[in-house]
Amino acid sequence: MLVPRQKAPELVVDMIDGGRFDLAADNPQRFSLVCFYRGLHCPICTNYLTDLERQTPAFAERGVTTIAISSDGEQRARRMAEKVGAENLRFGYGLDLSVARQWGLYISASRGTTSIGIEEPALFSEPGVFLIRPDGSIYYLSVQSMPFARPNFREMVQAVDFVVKNDYPARGEHTGEI
Repeated sequence: MLVPRQKAPELVVDMIDGGRFDLAADNPQRFSLVCFYRGLHCPICTNYLTDLERQTPAFAERGVTTIAISSDGEQRARRMAEKVGAENLRFGYGLDLSVARQWGLYISASRGTTSIGIEEPALFSEPGVFLIRPDGSIYYLSVQSMPFARPNFREMVQAVDFVVKNDYPARGEHTGEI
């Protein structure tokens, strides 16, 4: 089980701009925001990532880099970036499901074609949002087993302001006896 203050698992994926994202080399001022999404087949992901695209400049002003990552292949990830109108948000693709599992993401099996007429992959990961400190430690994590009820990015921008102003520590780190 992943917990705050522990080192995040390794994360290296190809990006649609031709580069590679390596979490260990991301080097944000304050945090890397990693948003794992289900894939092109998910209309909720499209809306969610559109909001993250809108909030990415506000995150950047606060020293937070952003990236959206799925197990989709390059073409599907590129189509999602186009649907979202991505200009600021980076898109990674080809997340290996064994790596998704290391990140604590839930894995789902295909149910066929979705409501928007796009076939689900045979297996794919469910959503998760993480804030990772420059030292590679987990500050915040939220993992869902369903596509809905995800963290609000506008509220997260405000939370980053609070965290920085108050030097607020990562919480939820206790793994000892209760």
